[in-house]
Amino acid sequence: MAAVASAPSVSSAPWWQRAVPHVLAVLFFVVLACAYFAPIMFDGKTLAQHDITQFQGGAHEAQEYAKVMGKEALWTNSMFSGMPTYLISLHFPGDWSGYLQKAMTLGLPAVVANLFLALLCGYILLVALGVRPLIAVAGAVALGFSSYNLAILAAGHNTKSLALAYAPLVLGGLLVTYRRDKWLGAALFAVGLTLNVHVNHLQITYYLLLLVAIFGIIELVSAVRAGRLPEFAKRTALLALGAALAVGVSFGRLYTTAEYSKYSNRGPSELKSAAPTAPGQAPAANPEDAGSGVDRDYAFQYSYGVGETITLLIPNFYGGASSMPLGTDSNLAKAGLPQEYLGSMPTYWGQQSYTAGPVYMGAVVCFLFILGLFVVEKRTRYWLLAGTVLSILLAWGKNFETFNYLIFDLLPGYNKFRAVSMALVIAQLAMPILGALALSRILRPRLAAAPTLPGTKVPLSAEASALLPKVLYAGAIAAGLCVLAYLASFSFDFAAPVDGELTKQGFTPQLLGALRADRADLLRNDVWRGLLFIGAALGVLYFHLKGQLKVMPAAAIMVVLVLVDLWGVDKRYLGDNKFQRETIAEEFQPSPADQLILQDKDLSYRVLNVQNPFNEAQTSYFHKSIGGYHGAKLRRYQDLIERQISNNNQQVLNMLNMRYLITGDAKQPVQRNPGALGNAWFVSEVKPVASPDAEMAALSTISPATEAVVDASKFPQQKAATYDIAGSNIALTNYSPDELKYRYNATQAGLVVFSEIYYADGWQAFIDGKPVPHIRADYVLRALQVPAGAHTIEFKFEPKSYAVGNTVSLVASIALLLVLVGTGVYVARRRERSGDELLNDAPVLA
Repeated sequence: MAAVASAPSVSSAPWWQRAVPHVLAVLFFVVLACAYFAPIMFDGKTLAQHDITQFQGGAHEAQEYAKVMGKEALWTNSMFSGMPTYLISLHFPGDWSGYLQKAMTLGLPAVVANLFLALLCGYILLVALGVRPLIAVAGAVALGFSSYNLAILAAGHNTKSLALAYAPLVLGGLLVTYRRDKWLGAALFAVGLTLNVHVNHLQITYYLLLLVAIFGIIELVSAVRAGRLPEFAKRTALLALGAALAVGVSFGRLYTTAEYSKYSNRGPSELKSAAPTAPGQAPAANPEDAGSGVDRDYAFQYSYGVGETITLLIPNFYGGASSMPLGTDSNLAKAGLPQEYLGSMPTYWGQQSYTAGPVYMGAVVCFLFILGLFVVEKRTRYWLLAGTVLSILLAWGKNFETFNYLIFDLLPGYNKFRAVSMALVIAQLAMPILGALALSRILRPRLAAAPTLPGTKVPLSAEASALLPKVLYAGAIAAGLCVLAYLASFSFDFAAPVDGELTKQGFTPQLLGALRADRADLLRNDVWRGLLFIGAALGVLYFHLKGQLKVMPAAAIMVVLVLVDLWGVDKRYLGDNKFQRETIAEEFQPSPADQLILQDKDLSYRVLNVQNPFNEAQTSYFHKSIGGYHGAKLRRYQDLIERQISNNNQQVLNMLNMRYLITGDAKQPVQRNPGALGNAWFVSEVKPVASPDAEMAALSTISPATEAVVDASKFPQQKAATYDIAGSNIALTNYSPDELKYRYNATQAGLVVFSEIYYADGWQAFIDGKPVPHIRADYVLRALQVPAGAHTIEFKFEPKSYAVGNTVSLVASIALLLVLVGTGVYVARRRERSGDELLNDAPVLA
């Protein structure tokens, strides 16, 4: 590691004086977050987040149950005829990390708190690495205001945002453990990873751990070369203990998720035959060819274009978001397009089917990142460069299939995720960190080469003389990329796939040409914008190294440049037009159709909204829905949707107890289905089949009111049988999401089918209080062999995974609390013993 000059020690100052810069930084972050989300903080508005609205619809039943009963609902019937709440809305009392999150957010409302946490955690990372506070603020702003952070909040991906916000804590702990204090670093790593895992966005955690793995490989090679392998092993072991603790705190959530994943649509179908397709449609992939993860085409549906990588530097290179507002001075306006259409025009002309906005790192950040490749310590620069390159390659997805298909098939767990463009979050972490370390390397108090007489020019120090050419090289490269992009733009036609649709809708050749001219203007204007910011940042560093600008004003100017650069682009995708006065509760006002259905006070029945049924949760807010909105529904239910419900199999809808149909027709908004079979019924015949495919095929021909089909390969105890069901009856007497009670009277023993989704890990059946086994019938439903006479049946959802997981989470939470207390004692004693800062402000990584 290169020796560096340290700043004058401030250890003699009282602790409160040393804390002042950090307190001011935190207050600055609060001001920034509140200012960006001023409509929420000062105007009483909310952010219109599509996914959060959908979440509220799907979670409503479970949340209301928890509010009334004082305990969690582990199952809900509000979506897809029934599913666990593990990935919808479930609290684990044993996981105490939520209290730590609340403390860190200072009571700020959601989304405001997300941005604040991103800034705070970025700052903690950089201060832990010895970066001076004001420079750490610049790095934190670069991390927090990356355009993707704000774009995902606009979409409602709050958990993704939080997982990204906590990532710098994990990286900070990693670096401090290996490069500085192993005990403090391991504690920071454990806390950061605990919070990151707690928010339950495993794809972000996966990408973060890829960056951690790259660091570990580079550090291992360095340790072997330097003969430090035993010390490396000790520090690695400490981090492994921290990781185990983090997993332990969220073990309940991880355990139930792992259990559910076996049954979700993120796993393969049990069906061997391909689903039938409509005439002219490409045949579906054979499920037998699928692995244990998602389908490859599905995973790579959102792949970043190879050329789109330049948006890291030039945000509007491909037109920005799928639709963007154009002003009255635009080419389209001059061509005569009415002003009311200018608010949302298809400016994007890249390869993606949809984008909420490009991933923009910032022109200043890109310049500093390039500078970091010249001036930051080798191990660190190689790590962050490798992470950035891997991030870009993974994000290309199907556009670099030779590499990415291999990774998809071989990298453990990678095939569980979709939207590979999200891999750019690795670069989103790596580039600002390297940029901040580069800035720290340049903006450091240094002595001149020799004393000078008053009034004479101060000569450059040897260090400044060595750094100045590197700053100029980095600036030339960053500016050169902008110039090349500008020149290349004259060879583009700026045509987009959507242009054909515009022509069909009446866009004249003149209007289409004007739109393409606007796309060109968006690109070229952002090139000039980038050159301006790069030039300004280059000037700051140049004059500092020339001795004409001191450290503090130079750092302050860099903070402003980074902030203004990113803020301006962020507002394109999360601007004031994204806020509304309407609250979530006000969005869920019952429609006339809902009001008609809610007059039916029966305990349980289902509703199908034919308007986009499997991508909306508005219906789920008021009713038990056949459809819903969730990325991980049960695999068997997805099979049922694809092969039966989508083919309008009325008998299948009857067996799911679909009593009402919301039509979307103002004249007849609701239709009642007289064929709905109710909550449970006796069948007169049981037909065993040999496979899941045969079971699914049988649903196309059987009458579920009298017949039940059972897969004998899964339930060999159920034989073919016929029953006399005359005089037998059954009724639901009590309903709650995870407990159902029935009363029946049977003239002879028989089989009862329930219009409830079968889920093996948790649902228990009881007859007169005694546990009895139940089976699956009709591919997705529960069925139970019952004796003759009058009896009571109960179904209770009591998954062992929740109970065991919650207990482990509680034990780990207590352990984490002890670690935090122990770390506080360790820090206090070390300060007493050494009398100095535990982590001083000498930038050891530069």
